[in-house]
Parts: sequence; C-alpha cells; structure tokens
Amino acid sequence: MPADLAVIGLGPYGLPLAQAAVAAGIPTLGYRTGPEADPLTPAEVRRMLATGFRTPTGPTGPAELGRVRTAVICAPTPPGADGGLDLTQVEAAARTLAAHMRPHTTVILESPVRPGTTEEFLRPLLEQGSGLRAGRDFHLAYSPSRVDPGNRDFTPANTPKVIGGLTPACTESAAAFYSRLTDKVVRARGPREAETVQLLETNFRHVNIALVNEMAVLCDDLGVDLWDVLRCAETKPFGFQAFRPGPGVGGHSVPQDLTGRAPHSLRMVELAQQVNAQMPRYVVQRAAALLNEHGKSARGARILLLGVTYKADLADQQATPAEEIATRLMSMGAAVSYHDPHIPSWNVADRPVPRADSLYEAAADADLTILLQQHRTYDLQGLSVKAQLLLDTRGATPTGAAHRL
Repeated sequence: MPADLAVIGLGPYGLPLAQAAVAAGIPTLGYRTGPEADPLTPAEVRRMLATGFRTPTGPTGPAELGRVRTAVICAPTPPGADGGLDLTQVEAAARTLAAHMRPHTTVILESPVRPGTTEEFLRPLLEQGSGLRAGRDFHLAYSPSRVDPGNRDFTPANTPKVIGGLTPACTESAAAFYSRLTDKVVRARGPREAETVQLLETNFRHVNIALVNEMAVLCDDLGVDLWDVLRCAETKPFGFQAFRPGPGVGGHSVPQDLTGRAPHSLRMVELAQQVNAQMPRYVVQRAAALLNEHGKSARGARILLLGVTYKADLADQQATPAEEIATRLMSMGAAVSYHDPHIPSWNVADRPVPRADSLYEAAADADLTILLQQHRTYDLQGLSVKAQLLLDTRGATPTGAAHRL
C-alpha cells in the first residue's frame, strides 16, 4: 500500500507524530534526517512497524517521498554556534523532499524555528528544488509541535493543533490532514503567527522555570520551605500556574531570545536562560555545603547521582543538566557514580562514569546521593532511609525525608 504521509525527521517531534498517524490508520513512511534521539521504546516502534509504518532506505528511499499526499518536516533544530537555531537538518529534509515532490502535495513544517522561517527559508528551497510554486502548485504551512514525551494524559489525539498556512487554501489542506489525528484544529492567520505560537509556548516554559528556580535559591537563603510555598500557591484557582524548580533545564525545546535580530531581542528570555544555566552550579554548591555541614569534603567524597536523563521515565539525555553537575563534582575531586534504569552506560567528558548495580547498597555506601530525576521506579521513601545524605532537586521525596532544593 502506498504511503499517504511522510514524516521527515524521526526524533522527538517526528516519531510521536508518525505513531499517532499509524494509530489513526494512515499509511505512513518515515525518513531520517540524521542522528536523532528516539523518544519511543523499542516495543512501540515494533508495534508501528507491524501495523504498516515503513522507513525506506537505500538509493530508492527518497523517491518514495514523491508519492505521498502530505509531508511533515520534523527535523531537529539544535542550538547553533551563533546562538541561533541550526537549520542544517531542515535544509537537508527540504532539499530531499523537493527533488521528488509532486504537485498538490501538502508540506508542513513542525520543527521549532524562528518566525519567518517557513516563508523565507523553507519556501525557496522547496520551490527551487521542485520547480513548483507554493500556494499555487503545492500547499505549505507551519504547525508547532506540541509533543510532550512520556505524557500519558496529553497525546496528539487530544492536544489541539495550531496551523498557519501560506494561503487560506494551504491552511485548510493542513487542517484536513490534522483533523484525522486530533480532536481540535486551531487556525492561525498565517505561518508567522503559527511559528510565533511555538516561540511563545517554549519561552513561557523557560521563563517560568527560571522564576521558580530563583525562588528556590531565595527560599534556601531565607530558611523558607519552597515546596510548602508551592503547595499553597497552586491552590489559587486563577492567575497562577505552578512550575517546579530543578537542577537545570534540558530537552529539545530551545529557548529563543532572537538575539541578533535587534530590536527584537527578548530580554526576559535571555535572563531566563542565564538563571536556568546557573542551576547545575547551584546544585553542586548545595551538595558541597551539605557535605561540609556533615564534616566531609567534596574532595574524595563518594557521590551517587540518581536519574541522569532530562525527563522522568525516558532514556533521552538531550541537554541533561546531569552532565554538567557530574563534570563539576569530578573537577572538585569527588568520586561520582550514577544509577538510571534507562541508561545502561554513561560517559561524561569522554570518561565512563561507574554505574551502580544495586541501588540501595550504592545509596548506603555514598557520602551523598543526589536525586536529579524522579523516575517512577524509584522508591523515594526507601531511598531516604538507606542514603547517608540525600539531596532532592525535584521535591519528590516525602517532607522531612531529605534535603530539598
């Protein structure tokens, strides 16, 4: 059966989309744009392949992109050397698609990008490579990815999808596709508005995490229980949304301050990046202070890190703060080990970090255990009893069971 949909980019944005499409009965093929973290379990991928999902490879693989009605580009856009977003994989995806694209195809970009990218960057690549005209010969639209890896409450099926097309007809063609996947489609005025939705949603998260991270530092200085403050504050039914502090911000959603596009720099986002980037260092400072309070030095201390992924219950290590924390602790002379049920081996600064086989024995043996990620397999009550010292950066342990951030 020929595929109806091509998902180009099979990382944290593309694979969940392909999974939702296959579940909706849409014949789907996937095309990789480069090395990408896999957000799905091997079992989930096997189920997709068993129900018709294909990933054509070899010299004839790209040609199959020309047989689909809808192509969604989900290539990653990691931070570039200039502080902006690296569009290398988006460009590669566009050139590959354009070489085989046929008239009447609907092309949708879901990768996180700056406003204007769909029209100013993607459109020329597609038109030059295909000889077709966007808005006349093929449809072009932008839709911000709203994937939350590991979230079982909100999936593509019940998460509204925002769409901004180059023309009203482009918007409607993209809406017709997404209506097969989700309960609600929201039409933006155009691609720039849809791209800016993604910008706002990502920056909203980073700015609010930065605020609560600053509150964590302040509350520690004041001797105030931040977690009790949050528990009380989140009972307010309006004007407040609870965010939680942590050891740093990881993941694939890169905050954008649009620096380099003056006068459009977002100063609040730039400041939020600075605050969040300081959290790994702050965690290390707290760890050293805790050891000192108990008559120990960081130098020579046995420190166990629990959970080294960027998000709970996932194997994804994209931009995880655990790496900087481990690096800083090792530079202080600490003997660092780790435990993570999702990460069988871990290298930091090209050095393998010893993995703890027996969690409780390792926690009992360590001078300090630091919870960086609260995977659901962790029995935090039991760990708090076994550990000599436990620093909880997620506020996940029972009150009074550990030292919390």
